[in-house]
Amino acid sequence: QVQLVESGGGLVRPGGSLRLSCAASGFTLDSYPIGWFRQAPGKEREGVSCINGSDGSTNYADFVKGRFTISRDGAKNTVYLQMNSLKPEDTAVYYCAVDPRKGAQCARHIVVALQNDWWGQGTQVTVSS
Repeated sequence: QVQLVESGGGLVRPGGSLRLSCAASGFTLDSYPIGWFRQAPGKEREGVSCINGSDGSTNYADFVKGRFTISRDGAKNTVYLQMNSLKPEDTAVYYCAVDPRKGAQCARHIVVALQNDWWGQGTQVTVSS
């Protein structure tokens, strides 16, 4: 059974950093793509970054390029999102998601996670002075 658990959110000042974690169970990271999304109050959910399972290649939304880094630790079966130079507009609930279908790949910076149980529960990130 696929399970994703996010952690690492919190309150940080503009210009600060946070590292989010997405602990996976029920599958191994080198099998499927995993992505990060975010949703701010009153806004639609948007893709942030995606890492492919097969080769670990990464993709980013333009608004986080150069500031955020997605990575994975196979030993811990965990994906990370290192967020630097945070801005107030980065405030949102951040979710990780997986596409556990055979042969799945990132669609640029988006992971196509079609089922609710392919998503984590989210972690709040607030950037404010």
